[in-house]
Amino acid sequence: MKWSPRVQTPLVWGGHLLAATAFAWPLFAPAVPTEAQGAVPFVALALAPLAAVTLVFVLDGSVRSAKVLALLGTLTAVGAAVRVVGTGVGGIEAVFVLLILAGRAYGARFGFLLGVFVILLSSTLQGGFGPWTPFQMFACGWVGAGAGLLPRLRGPRVKLAEIAMLAGYGVLASYAFGLVMNFWYWPFAVGTGAGISYEPGATLGENLGSFLLYSLITSTASWDTLRAITTVIGLAVAGPAVLAALRRAKLPRDALR
Repeated sequence: MKWSPRVQTPLVWGGHLLAATAFAWPLFAPAVPTEAQGAVPFVALALAPLAAVTLVFVLDGSVRSAKVLALLGTLTAVGAAVRVVGTGVGGIEAVFVLLILAGRAYGARFGFLLGVFVILLSSTLQGGFGPWTPFQMFACGWVGAGAGLLPRLRGPRVKLAEIAMLAGYGVLASYAFGLVMNFWYWPFAVGTGAGISYEPGATLGENLGSFLLYSLITSTASWDTLRAITTVIGLAVAGPAVLAALRRAKLPRDALR
């Protein structure tokens, strides 16, 4: 079935909005930590069909040729291998380099699909499925999609400026990824009564402040910073060559719309 852009686009964006809301559920659904721990699997299960529906609509408008599908499959395999090899090295997400470069070369929809499928395949290879998997699928998909939404550059030194822009985006994406991934387990990550604890019945501002402090202490200043550094290094070293190689594929523009 072929969906018209007037139907497809609002539904895709609606799916992303619902997913973003699911990430931030502790701010909208008060619960004590034990209840939150029990609720997370259900939130994750709700995200799974949402991811499937979103993929159906994205695929309907983006994968229109065997060449695009083959390239998506190849890059998914590469990204999954990179992620499996890097497992256990805290904060290092070398796969971010691939997601950002592919999203930049082929557009936001391709970048989103690549992020989702990389997590799906690597989780399958590792046997690492859990409540966190649907959250990771969307978060990595957004990393790839964001690179595809960056502005086009013009000028005599566009290649250098483009890599610098992607590196800056890589830093922002690294920290944003850590923040959104912290949301789903924050309510039961620490006990009650601490300055970084989730407090049932607290105001939105109070809990948001506690969450930001929790993220700063547990990941922003450590794992996320290391992820940002390795992403910048990877983009600076491999970015120009990989981006040029990806663009030589010369995919038809309408295949990605």
